[in-house]
Amino acid sequence: MNRVVHPIEQESFRRLRARLDTSRFPPLTRAVVERVVHSSADLEYATDLVMDEAELERAHAALHAGAPVVADVEMVAAGITRRETVCRLRDARSGPGLTRSAHAVRLAYEEVGPGAVWVIGCAPTALEELLTLDASPALVIGLPVGFVGAAESKAALRESGLPAVSNVSEKGGSAVAAAALNALLYHPLSTEETL
Repeated sequence: MNRVVHPIEQESFRRLRARLDTSRFPPLTRAVVERVVHSSADLEYATDLVMDEAELERAHAALHAGAPVVADVEMVAAGITRRETVCRLRDARSGPGLTRSAHAVRLAYEEVGPGAVWVIGCAPTALEELLTLDASPALVIGLPVGFVGAAESKAALRESGLPAVSNVSEKGGSAVAAAALNALLYHPLSTEETL
């Protein structure tokens, strides 16, 4: 199914590319960088994001083969426009040493098992919990936001060796996490140009 791109979005990407040269990035990295910058109007993401093209290629293939997508919060799930997602936050409960977000990750893992794509844009504790599981993810988009634990949880993700999209700073959030996933969903299986 071809995606119809609205003229406003086309113009937005034209202006983005006029201000930021993304031509040096390989195709999927470029797609993620541009979509995240587009969603945030923050050009600094071009140097803040951390990802590996080979990992993105494997995740792209897994997504297009039907790998489940897990979102940490409903805001992330709402931003993912081309796939159904699993989000168990409504069913989760906090307890001693366990946040609702961390419990939601446990519940989601019980549902989807290994091989999923995890999209975490809100809670650092969700990302921290995922790192304790033997989830064998196809990809972790770890872009939680905040002044407490966000940068640290993303550093731990990078150190884990799991295939990942993260960023170095404290910024992130639901919109940019969903945008990173959408970049992979929108990118065609062929090498033709896409927004």
